Amino acid sequence: MDNPEILIFDEPLSGLDVTSALVLKNLIKTLGQQGRAIFYCSHVLEVVEQVCSHLLILRKGNVIACDSTAAIQSNIEHASLERTFMHLVEEVDAGKITRDIVSVMTMSAA
Repeated sequence: MDNPEILIFDEPLSGLDVTSALVLKNLIKTLGQQGRAIFYCSHVLEVVEQVCSHLLILRKGNVIACDSTAAIQSNIEHASLERTFMHLVEEVDAGKITRDIVSVMTMSAA
């Protein structure tokens, strides 16, 4: 690879072992600190929170948040990026769905 100013990653940690994932996360942080533009697309929000300085959140093709990671979390006042995302994007109650699944499982076991 040459020395690109822009890097694009789509789910780059998928299938990686722990060591390789750690190396890649450190590489992304380091390259970002050197001024490279890195587009990092992932559903693993804990990693996004670790490696991304800015976020663009889309919902059905529309931009619903675009700012620094810290600013977005601060504006929504949630402790984690996952909770912030759920507040902004999801129309479902993940807790209720979880309770429903557990209820069905425990009814079949009884």
